[in-house]
Formats: sequence, structure tokens, C-alpha cells
Amino acid sequence: MSYGTTFALWRVAAGGIWRDYTHHAFVEGMRDGTLPRDAFLRYLVQDYLFLVHFSRAWALAVTKAETLEEMRVCAATVHALLNEEMRLHVETCAAEGISEAELFAAREASQNLAYTRYVLDAGHSGDFLDLMAALAPCVLGYGEIGARLASEAEQTPYAEWIATYSGADYQRSCREVGALIDAAVVRRLGAASEDSPRWPGLCARFQTATRLEVDFWSMGLTG
Repeated sequence: MSYGTTFALWRVAAGGIWRDYTHHAFVEGMRDGTLPRDAFLRYLVQDYLFLVHFSRAWALAVTKAETLEEMRVCAATVHALLNEEMRLHVETCAAEGISEAELFAAREASQNLAYTRYVLDAGHSGDFLDLMAALAPCVLGYGEIGARLASEAEQTPYAEWIATYSGADYQRSCREVGALIDAAVVRRLGAASEDSPRWPGLCARFQTATRLEVDFWSMGLTG
């Protein structure tokens, strides 16, 4: 999937850790249906908590934005997270007897704490680009994973998860976020962004967030 020039460059700069994330055993277990249900539910509870903090990070991006268009895309992403993406978690867990109140009150895993606080710190201590580099692996990585699994998966109990992230609405959001990042990079670093002294630091932000994504999948598998 193509989500813009900057994302493609960050992906390459992340090296093998990107494949470790997008082809993790947890992901492949969803693809072929071998992922244990308790592992999926453990992940889903933690991902609900993750999305609460992720929504806060995108809300922070509104305050870090420099243009109205940046503000609009970030605000729309907050809306999509709170009112659309989290619905999958609430409905799936409700079917397993886990209420939304129980989800919200669940204890955060250490991997969740590490990842969400890293992203929020990127926004608080850095600028808009720092925050985008930390946010991109999740939103765009899930789009890439969803699209691949939609084309490869056969019979799997995780078809609803795959449909959510491969669906037209989520894929449109990914393209909008990719375009947002491209425009933000050009606005702040110029057309030759890779020559900017800030470029290595942004690549490092993206790689660190990707590494934390790998840890998040592993948390789902092992607890």
C-alpha cells in the first residue's frame, strides 16, 4: 500500500524491524487462524487502553499543528479512533462477557505503558514532526497489515479484525495521514527533507515506535 513518500522512506530506514512488526507471529496467527483466542483477547483489552492514549496523542497533535488543514486531519483521526476503531474492541469483548467499563479499568501491561508514554513524550518534548514519526508505525502499519491479510487470509476467526483495517474507511484514513505527514515534512524541512539535520532523528523516532509495536504483539502472545 502507498501511504506517501515520507512513510516509504521511514519504512526503509527502520530496516528489518519493520518486517518483524508487520509479519510478527501474532499477525500471522490472525492470518491463518492459529492465534489462540485468549491471546487475541489479551491483546484487544490492551489495545483498547492503547487507543485511549493514542487518541490523546492525536488530540495533542491538534495543538502542535501549524495549519488548519493539519488540525482538521488530526481532529478527524481522534474522532475515528474514539467512535469507529474502538467499536471493534468494545463489541468483540462484549461478546466475551467483558464490558467497556472493565476494558477502561483494566491494568496496563508494561509494554503498553512503554509505547503509549513514548508517543506522548514525543509530542510533549518535541514538535509536530516528532509526534507524527512516533504515531505513524501504528496507524499506517495496521493499514499495511490489514491490506495484506485481506489478500492472503482464508478461513480465520479474525476476519472482522482484518476487515476493519483493510476496509475502505481505514485505508482512506491511512492515505490522509500519509498525505498529512508528507505536507508537514515539506512545510518544515523543505523539499530535500532527507538532507535536513533533523531527518536522522525522525527516522530514529519511527524505528523506536516500530520496535515498541513488536513488543506489543509479543505481549499479546505471552502476556
